[in-house]
Amino acid sequence: MATSVTESDVIKMISSLSNWGRWGADDQLGTMNLITPAKRKRAAALVQDGVPVSCARPIVTNEISADTTIQPVRFMVDSGEGRDHDSSERILQRRGAAEFIGMVFHGYSITHVDTPAHYFWQGKMYNGRSANLITSREGAQVESVDLLRDGVVSRGVLLDVAAVKGRWLAAGEGVMPEDLEAAEQAQGVHVEAGDILLIRTGYYARRLREPRNPGKDGSPAAHVASMPWFRARDIAMLGTDTHNDVSPLSHPGLGNVVHIVGLVGMGLWLIDNGNLEELAQACAARRRWEFLLTVAPLRLQHTTGSPVNPIALF
Repeated sequence: MATSVTESDVIKMISSLSNWGRWGADDQLGTMNLITPAKRKRAAALVQDGVPVSCARPIVTNEISADTTIQPVRFMVDSGEGRDHDSSERILQRRGAAEFIGMVFHGYSITHVDTPAHYFWQGKMYNGRSANLITSREGAQVESVDLLRDGVVSRGVLLDVAAVKGRWLAAGEGVMPEDLEAAEQAQGVHVEAGDILLIRTGYYARRLREPRNPGKDGSPAAHVASMPWFRARDIAMLGTDTHNDVSPLSHPGLGNVVHIVGLVGMGLWLIDNGNLEELAQACAARRRWEFLLTVAPLRLQHTTGSPVNPIALF
């Protein structure tokens, strides 16, 4: 299946799976439109135990990992060092600590949301807008992550493909539609419109055991062949435990094709670099792979994404 999807097929997907104009010519939300108030109410009814589970990786500022592209920076603006014995009245009156944090969250290591403005195809982004609307001085003039300022709340579904296969997926291995349906059948769950779909490949579990650099060592992800499946199911967001494109690239002449077809053609928001290990354990313990999922990006204006800590609530 993977080899049968040609570059020409991928390019056709950008238009054949397109959501351009579906919610009007002015729409910037894309698949976020699929999360309705009724969908949120049904998702809230899934809460039974009141147990939350984070789906984010830790953001590390004091060491460089193998998959670090640009190291997050932390420096202390003020600290508590020496405050316990300094006799200076002025020093003792100063109470508290503060730090500066800086990062490039797009990449291979930080859990983050991609907005449709993050990718272009032939100079266009989602809904036919010009790439010129993303400028070096002003940032994203459209399709910014600030559109999600009220947060994202919906039904989350985990398809634990790694568990169904009994192994973590190999570098460059793509999750195919038949893998998704096999996971649905094994878990007794069905992905529906407006869902936030999370796919576990086992990559992060492997990364925790041994250094991994997707650019050098490769990584699995959903294959572009699964994009028609995502469109047919009308998912609102797609998140995996990788950066959402297989490495080595399945179509190197095009680049990150899941990002291109998803963000540009479908307006499908992505969650990159999730941590689905604790979530998989919580789901397996309950034999339940659906839950209330909350995604609350930082309220960053004119920005093509945000670090995020998705919270599943059982």
